[in-house]
Amino acid sequence: MNLDNKVALVTGGSSGLGYATANQLVSRGTRVAIFDIDSTQGLAAVAKLGKGAAHFFNVDVRDEESVEAACNEVLARFGAIHIAVNCAGVAPAKRTLDRQNQPMPLGDFKSVVDINLVGSFNVARIAASKMANNAPIGESLERGVIINTASVAGYEGQIGQTAYAASKGGIIALSLPMARDLAPLGIRVNTIAPGIMGTPMLLNMPEQLQQNLVADIQFPKRLGLPDEFASLAAHIVENAYLNGETIRLDGAIRMQPK
Repeated sequence: MNLDNKVALVTGGSSGLGYATANQLVSRGTRVAIFDIDSTQGLAAVAKLGKGAAHFFNVDVRDEESVEAACNEVLARFGAIHIAVNCAGVAPAKRTLDRQNQPMPLGDFKSVVDINLVGSFNVARIAASKMANNAPIGESLERGVIINTASVAGYEGQIGQTAYAASKGGIIALSLPMARDLAPLGIRVNTIAPGIMGTPMLLNMPEQLQQNLVADIQFPKRLGLPDEFASLAAHIVENAYLNGETIRLDGAIRMQPK
C-alpha cells in the first residue's frame, strides 16, 4: 500500500516508537491520528508534526467506547482509516514472588496484559471494522494494514517480566490468526518485536544500566533507534506480501535471564 494520501492511527503516538512512526508516516504523505492518554504530550506532538497532517485524540486503548468514538471521529475528519499501528504499552518489572515470598498482586499482572495485549486487540478489531468499508487499493486490492508491537521479551522474557512477556507473547501469537481472519477482506496484520530501543524511557535510565543492556546485542553494538522501528513499519505498509509475520528488530540479541 502506498503511503501517500492515506490515513493512519498510531496508539502511543505522542512519544517514543509511536511518535517516530507518526513522524515517518507524515513525512511520506500520510495523515495521522495520534491516540494517547497524555493530552499534553499528544498536543505537543501534533504541533511538531503539523496540525494539517496530524490530530490528537484522547484515547484509552482498553476502553471500547473510547476507541470506537475516536475511530468514528477519524473517519469524520479524514474520511477513512487505512493503517493502524499499535505502540501504546507499559513495561513495569515485578517478580512472581517478592523478596519476602509474597506473590505479585494479581491486579498488577492484569493491568499490564490489559493495556498491552487487550488494548492492542481492541484497537485492531475496531480499526479493522472501519478498514473493511474501504475501497480496494492497488493490484493487491488491499483495504488496510495493522501493525502491532511486541518485544523480544515475548520470546525471552527476563526475570521480573512475567506480565510484560506474557502480554507481548500474546501479541506474537495473535498475529497469524488475526491475519487469517482478515485476509478475505484484504487487511494485512503484522507485528514488530523490537529489542533494546533508545526510547526516552530507556535513555532516562542510568548510563551503566544502558551499557549492560547493550552488552548482549550482537551488531550493531548500540541501542536500536526509534527511526529504525518507524522505517520498518513504513516498509510493512508498502510491502503487500508481508502478512501474518512477526519481525524481530533487535541487532541479534537473545535476552539473558537478567
